[in-house]
Amino acid sequence: MAPPGPAGAHPTSAEPLSRSIFRKFLLMLCSLLTSLYVFYCLAERCQTLSGPVVGLSGGGEEAGTPSPGVLAGGPRELAVWPAAAQRKRLLQLQQWRSRRPPEPRGDGEEAAWEEETPGLAGAPGGSGAGSSVAEAPPGTLALLLDEGSKQLPQAIIIGVKKGGTRALLEFLRVHPDVRAVGAEPHFFDRSYDKGLAWYRDLMPRTLDGQITMEKTPSYFVTREAPARISAMSKDTKLIVVVRDPVTRAISDYTQTLSKRPDIPTFESLTFKNRTTGVIDTSWSAIQIGIYAKHLEHWLRHFPIGQMLFVSGERLISDPAGELGRVQDFLGLKRIITDKHFYFNKTKGFPCLKKAEGSSKPHCLGKTKGRTHPEIDREVVQRLRAFYRPFNLKFYQMTGHDFGWDG
Repeated sequence: MAPPGPAGAHPTSAEPLSRSIFRKFLLMLCSLLTSLYVFYCLAERCQTLSGPVVGLSGGGEEAGTPSPGVLAGGPRELAVWPAAAQRKRLLQLQQWRSRRPPEPRGDGEEAAWEEETPGLAGAPGGSGAGSSVAEAPPGTLALLLDEGSKQLPQAIIIGVKKGGTRALLEFLRVHPDVRAVGAEPHFFDRSYDKGLAWYRDLMPRTLDGQITMEKTPSYFVTREAPARISAMSKDTKLIVVVRDPVTRAISDYTQTLSKRPDIPTFESLTFKNRTTGVIDTSWSAIQIGIYAKHLEHWLRHFPIGQMLFVSGERLISDPAGELGRVQDFLGLKRIITDKHFYFNKTKGFPCLKKAEGSSKPHCLGKTKGRTHPEIDREVVQRLRAFYRPFNLKFYQMTGHDFGWDG
């Protein structure tokens, strides 16, 4: 037995025991602090993921941009989001897409949008179509849209070229219940042999209650298109944007001239023989404007009540009014109203005051609203006389006088 130590002295084993307890205390404290830090981070992350993305300001407009947390989510996280939060996030991404330029195509289709400098609404916009347009990261879009499904379109803008179809589509894409392909698919005229599965795969994903749309203005003059669309679905709603056929022909020629400056004059292309004054209806710029002839083919497969005829002129002078008719036709709530538009005097057509999710005005691109060349007045008068009987028949068929002969 060891002799006792001096009075007041502690046993030698007590000192290592104290150090061991102190180390354990430090370890527990560090673990607790680490756990609290991790919990705090998770709590902050969860708050970011589940918080509202689209808030309503006092004016009733969509506000805010997606929080960074949306980019970090994965499919498992998405699965536990509340349904309302999923829909809000999907709608916000749709709003981003509504102001994107259409996807570039090999067939020369042009970009749709320019973004303008705030406060310069009357001035030419931007440095190029879509030059400043924000876009959702592809991964985010694909993640959130996985909650929907791809559907064949319930509505198609089938015509006409240079009538205002691009403007109508881009205006409609502001609506949260409209999902549309930006580029023209050209399925029913050029790619029908690829099959409906290929066509469906081009469509954006939608949720219940949303409408899938596309626009290809050449469908209206394609003889096979009515039967092919009817075979897909007899319930498809069809929208035709029409415009004064003389102005439309000149606009068509102007677009071609911008790409091929060496083409003959408008006057020489208009006539088979200018001396006799016989109009060359084989020229597509002339032929497209014979609306009554093309409409006859469509009425063999669709009732007139399943078609809406939008005035290209009124789409410029009263865009909200025409959009109201379109929203009613599609069974949509009238969300797109006067507050969405202003008239750009420089460009000569209406622009969106503020695309959803953006603070800047948006206009159709620089390739829209080209200045038309000066056309011989006599040629214009002969064209008006040529189109007049076809216009009158078209008014009777549609039950609407577009006023092109006034």
